[in-house]
Amino acid sequence: MRLFVALDINDSIRARITTFLDGVCGFAPDARWARPESLHVTLKFIGERSEDEVEKIKAVLKTIEAGAFEMSVRGYGFFPGARAPRVFWVGIEGGAKLTSLAAAVDETLARLDIPKEEHAFNAHLTLARRAGSSGSPRGEKGDNPNRSFQRLQEKLAALPAPEFGTITSREFFLYRSQLSPSGSKYTKLAGFTLR
Repeated sequence: MRLFVALDINDSIRARITTFLDGVCGFAPDARWARPESLHVTLKFIGERSEDEVEKIKAVLKTIEAGAFEMSVRGYGFFPGARAPRVFWVGIEGGAKLTSLAAAVDETLARLDIPKEEHAFNAHLTLARRAGSSGSPRGEKGDNPNRSFQRLQEKLAALPAPEFGTITSREFFLYRSQLSPSGSKYTKLAGFTLR
């Protein structure tokens, strides 16, 4: 099964983001827009693993000791950049505690021979992916300037940076991702308390 580790967001922030999406998605109608109920802050993408491995992953994630922390959800951007955007995202500011948690998850899962991240952690919520691409946030060979998000970029530039609120993260989760033509479905397999 396809797995990842993530933080959830609360309903009030999800509702504010839903309102924001309702107002901007028409400016990039060809993009693949995320469903608000599926929004999460990915700490680590694990990939395909067997059911036996899932129990081992749960056991090692349970050993992580980290405290609760506040996250602010604000601003936006594009990966890999504004010139040839593939992904439209909303920013997450969680300070050193969020960065440390992501590093702890990465280090802990490396004990199970799950490859460590090659790139620095960049907390965000993915709102949309360019249609017709892999959806990878990183630039790929052959990327050219594209217009998939051009109108959206123009409209957003005329508005103040969005502020969605602050939440206290008290738990992180192991998720299963099931791909389908209508979009990915995410299921929480286990939760881990941040004390």
